[in-house]
Amino acid sequence: MIDQKASGERRVLVLGTGGTIAGRAASGGDNIGYVAGQVGVAELLAGIEAPPGVALEAEQVAQVDSKDMEYSIWCALARRCAQALADPAVAGIVVTHGTDTLEETAFFLHSVLAASKPVVLTCAMRPASALSPDGPQNVRDAIAVAATPDAHGVSVVCAGVVHGAVDVQKVHTYRLDAFGSGDGGPLGFVEEGQMRLTKPWPAVGPEVAAVYDWAQDMDPPRVEIVFSHAGARGALIDSLVAQRTGGEAGAVRGLVLAATGNGTLHREIEQAAARAQAAGVRVVRATRCSQGRILAKPGDSIPDAGALSPVKARVWLQLALLAGEGR
Repeated sequence: MIDQKASGERRVLVLGTGGTIAGRAASGGDNIGYVAGQVGVAELLAGIEAPPGVALEAEQVAQVDSKDMEYSIWCALARRCAQALADPAVAGIVVTHGTDTLEETAFFLHSVLAASKPVVLTCAMRPASALSPDGPQNVRDAIAVAATPDAHGVSVVCAGVVHGAVDVQKVHTYRLDAFGSGDGGPLGFVEEGQMRLTKPWPAVGPEVAAVYDWAQDMDPPRVEIVFSHAGARGALIDSLVAQRTGGEAGAVRGLVLAATGNGTLHREIEQAAARAQAAGVRVVRATRCSQGRILAKPGDSIPDAGALSPVKARVWLQLALLAGEGR
């Protein structure tokens, strides 16, 4: 851990988890052939000045390519965030993270933390070894948001745009501004170190107290995502349910159906989902569309996840199943 705090200064805690922002390639001109999670968070902060009256601290929570993010890392990260949020000297938290699963981590933290202070995730689309890396500016902007008075909740900062954890999605494979907030729009923008808010900070929900007790090696309830598409068949769902009825360890507990349009499903997916529900599997629909929400209709037999994307609906369903177990 590095600690740059001085007496009387407000602190921003920067937690590293790896990702492209911490990646290295063999040459500066290679922006895609890198290895993620090679640079420590302390090194990422080198040369970045804190805002006036703010001191920076850094800790390494994990060092992974975010495509390989695990529930155990989420639990460790949530526990450390909860501890820091309870510290009166901490003004806010920044989490450096890979872009691939950033929206899932942000939504998980939003769901389990009563973030009365800002928890800001940031990232990069180019590795730290790039000729012109985008990580340093993103980290600087995230620190500015974390140090903003009255800021709160979980957000994502990338390319000068501040996104709320519920709305944010990765929408581009390569561009530096790879994230969007759909038709909800961003929370605001960072302009030369200043936060310009364009809509209110999100409401702070209740904290999931169990976050302190979750073991890092705990296996969460298994929830799988199944896409509905032209020519879809229900065999995959039936196979997953067969594991459950056969008593296999780690069998599926929940299914998220990535539905077309306003939550519609291919008839064979819908029929297989009904069989899954009858077997005790909890099933939820989420739309494949990147904008809009599912508008429920009378008589819907499968509940919907509203505006949540399939990956966020999966996180929500895992937490709901955990809550049902009293954990």
